[in-house]
Amino acid sequence: MKIIIAGAGEVGFHLAKLLSYESQEITLIDTDKDSLAYADNHLDIRVIKGDATSIAILKESRVESSDLVIAVTASETTNITVCVLAKQLGSKRTIARISNTEFIHHKDEVGFTKFGIDELISPEALAASEIELSLKQSSFNDSYEFENGALMMIGLTLRSSASFVGKTVKQAAKIFPELHFVPIAIQRFGTQFTIIPRGDTEFKRGDHIVFVTSKGGEDELCRLTGKPNRVIKNVMILGGSQIGFKTARSLSEKGFNVKLLEEDKDRAFDIADELPKVLVLHSDGRKVDLLEEENIGDMDAFIAVGKNSETNIMSCLVAKSKGVKKTVALVENMDYFELSHSIGIETLINKKLLAANNIFRYIRKGEVVAMTKLSNMNAELLEFEVKPSSAICNKVIKNVDFPRSAIIGGVIRDGLGVIALGDFKIQAGDRIVVCCLLQSIKGVEKLFR
Repeated sequence: MKIIIAGAGEVGFHLAKLLSYESQEITLIDTDKDSLAYADNHLDIRVIKGDATSIAILKESRVESSDLVIAVTASETTNITVCVLAKQLGSKRTIARISNTEFIHHKDEVGFTKFGIDELISPEALAASEIELSLKQSSFNDSYEFENGALMMIGLTLRSSASFVGKTVKQAAKIFPELHFVPIAIQRFGTQFTIIPRGDTEFKRGDHIVFVTSKGGEDELCRLTGKPNRVIKNVMILGGSQIGFKTARSLSEKGFNVKLLEEDKDRAFDIADELPKVLVLHSDGRKVDLLEEENIGDMDAFIAVGKNSETNIMSCLVAKSKGVKKTVALVENMDYFELSHSIGIETLINKKLLAANNIFRYIRKGEVVAMTKLSNMNAELLEFEVKPSSAICNKVIKNVDFPRSAIIGGVIRDGLGVIALGDFKIQAGDRIVVCCLLQSIKGVEKLFR
């Protein structure tokens, strides 16, 4: 695919990096020569210095033959303008990064596609939604919803007390035949290798396992793995950034008791005026004594979304030491993901990764409805819609020539999630959740074209 990215900031560079690994033809546009020089030296892409709203610059980038234009500059207005111009100049699809989430909520009413914008994304809104979901599934490390929870991806680390430690997948299935979950990926303790489990794969203590569950599967996993089913009610948020603000607003509207710490006085007063249900405190939440004064030990969850990744991590570790059940940290450095579970922070949030996941489904072949990359794992979780012409349509799962390094996690039919086993027959209109290692993605895509 020919892809043009406007904006070489953190989101744009990260997207260019991931897409270049997939042998896509990438052109990166920005006015900052230093950002472009760094990208040019580190990535196998084409760079153009200039204003992406310039028609001449867009033509130089060969926009008329592009498959996708992604505008992710810091300016919402610039991104919208770039997409409108690109579509008029011949680009097949456009995606604009925005900060005003009203645009997303009213996109059908306004009709952005009429202007030439096919999709709107807000990394900040995606991060806030991810944080909220992590509190909803507070007993687990990772989580992702398909079709408003018809199927759910959740991750956890196996304790020695878990019922199926030492058993194979096949043995566990015989013991618990009515369960509403299936393992789709395993990372062994102390390794960086991702395993797609088969019937003879053995569960071991310390495994980090990703499951797909249907309704009720989360509660069953809590019981079988010995993890407490936590109830989150009292939440402390460090940082009044856009993410902190959006998270506080959403949680307070849903009945959570929210306390937000913001060190900038003017910002703290502005948030307090806009969020009357949130207790906003003008204080430096990085200081341990202040956290103790604000009764951090009484909190069920601590969310650190300040500007500095290291500060967010350290604040979460302090919260953990004071007995807080659930900790969530916003980080920019992707390398921290490998350390998160070992240092005791349940959930790390990264805007770049969330934006990339949201955009990547437009890169994949077949009718990809949603996708996410698994944290710390060399695998992707994709939701495909089955077309009548798809090779997998009207076939029983056990008869499908499926790659060995991929697995079907579940099927959504008529809005209901099902853990589909070998005898399940796939029909047109089904939405299939598939987990696959990167080397098998092309083979899986062919089945859904």
